[in-house]
Amino acid sequence: MLTYPGFKPIAFEIGPLKVHWYGIMYLLGFAGAWWLARRRAAKPTSTWSATDVDDLIFFDMLGVILGGRIGYVLFYGLKFWANDPWYPLKIWEGGMSFHGGMLGVIVAMSVFAWRRRRNMVDVYDFTAPLPALGLFFGRIGNFINGELWGKVTTVPWGFMVNGEVRHASQLYEATLEGLFLFCLLWWFTMRPRPRWAPSGVFMLVYGLARFLVEFVRVPDEHIGYLAGGWLTEGQLLSLPMILFGIGALVYAYRTRTPSGNYTAAA
Repeated sequence: MLTYPGFKPIAFEIGPLKVHWYGIMYLLGFAGAWWLARRRAAKPTSTWSATDVDDLIFFDMLGVILGGRIGYVLFYGLKFWANDPWYPLKIWEGGMSFHGGMLGVIVAMSVFAWRRRRNMVDVYDFTAPLPALGLFFGRIGNFINGELWGKVTTVPWGFMVNGEVRHASQLYEATLEGLFLFCLLWWFTMRPRPRWAPSGVFMLVYGLARFLVEFVRVPDEHIGYLAGGWLTEGQLLSLPMILFGIGALVYAYRTRTPSGNYTAAA
């Protein structure tokens, strides 16, 4: 059994300004994604420029923050919004939905692709490894905030929280949805893959990882289980991702359309 250290959600204060660990984790995620994308764009076989990457990350930041917050309010927080009309704006209190953020990023990347006259799927594929890094830091932020604890357990790696030993489901997600998914996709995209393949891998592996971790997570108290005493909102939202990922991979390797992210020489 491990003891939860009991971190303070505020990292430091500068006068009236309070800097939260959760915000720092988001900043690290975006900075890491920008640096890695710049590295990929610098390769001789890449059709991306440094300016392309800078603009893409800006669009993605807007998509993540707006989509993640709107998605959380619509999927999980309508009751909170009913009690507090300013609730959607209180991002510093936590409450971001990955599925909402993903939809926001898809919209943002589509706008970026349209403005740059790029194929939308090529943009999705180029970006595919990057969200996993943000997911890793985001889940670490959840752990620091002491939120999203899993079910009561007897496993030796469980954490003592408020007198009960619980699964650290945030760390499970940081490992599966974050580090593992990032390493897999970074390796997978080191050489040209058919159009739709990187996006398919992301959707399939993330969906499976999230679906499995939900078995040890505790659902939001105001939502609970949706059916059978085990199906959660997170699992319901992950099922379309799994199916889409499978479909995208089948389509990618049947058509084998070359990606536009690489020069013909690649």
